[in-house]
Amino acid sequence: MPARGFLFISVAATAWGSGGAGAALLYRTSGLGPIAVSWWRFAIGVTILAAVLTVHRRTSASAARRDKTRRRKRDLVAIGVGLALYQTAFYGAVAYIGLAVATVVTLGAGPVLIAFGARVTLGERLGRAGAVAVGLALAGLVLLAGGSGGAGTRPALGIALSLLSASGYAGVTLLTRARGTSAQPYDTALAGFAVGGVCLLPFALAEGLGGAYTAGTVGWLIYLGAVPSALAYGLFFAGLAHVRAATASVVALLEPVVAAVIAVAFLGERLSAAAVAGTVVLLGAVAALVATEAEYEPAATG
Repeated sequence: MPARGFLFISVAATAWGSGGAGAALLYRTSGLGPIAVSWWRFAIGVTILAAVLTVHRRTSASAARRDKTRRRKRDLVAIGVGLALYQTAFYGAVAYIGLAVATVVTLGAGPVLIAFGARVTLGERLGRAGAVAVGLALAGLVLLAGGSGGAGTRPALGIALSLLSASGYAGVTLLTRARGTSAQPYDTALAGFAVGGVCLLPFALAEGLGGAYTAGTVGWLIYLGAVPSALAYGLFFAGLAHVRAATASVVALLEPVVAAVIAVAFLGERLSAAAVAGTVVLLGAVAALVATEAEYEPAATG
């Protein structure tokens, strides 16, 4: 049912929004770079998911999937590569053009790429109301992030990395939706994190995994691995079984709203009038999509 999908994706976006503050704090206090933090997220997320799934593993479900093992493995490898590409390219974009611009380009391009991809590969139509809602969401995102500073040191490279990140995000979303891997969301997240962690390890070692591993650093790393990673991606993949791909990508734009609220409430930042207006517009667009999706019954995937 669509309501369940909206709930799952909204919780995932909220968790992602809280993760941004934790990652920013780690950059300042631990000496770890963005690739190292990203790798720790994957490594801890894999550990947590493996432990949980070992306890709750259903042998009958495993047996039922054996006839799709080869194709499923290919899909999960692709999802893992996409996750590593999405997260790492975004962190690189932030370093070159700042958080505000990187967020606008990545999260703004994502729904557009997904909407076109879903139309071509899945036959999903947003309709006129859905297209208007997507447009409003993108306008709200630009307003929300536009009040923040952050001049970039290498803008062309930063924008290219943002678009690369958006492509990885779109690919993961569309593949999960098309192949029906959302039917086993936490299995999908586990395999994706495992592949992504292997892809990131050489780069994390090159950047350096040494740092100040204080109790606070370890605590934040565990939080990032548990909540914005293991929990959030499992819920996001589960939500894709119930709502259309483009709709899911717009609901996920709650992430910057949550990040902005956290910045104001806990980091002493202020929102400009434009950012407040953007928040209202974006939330309105999400509400409109909820109403649109309530009339839609997704086709079975798989």
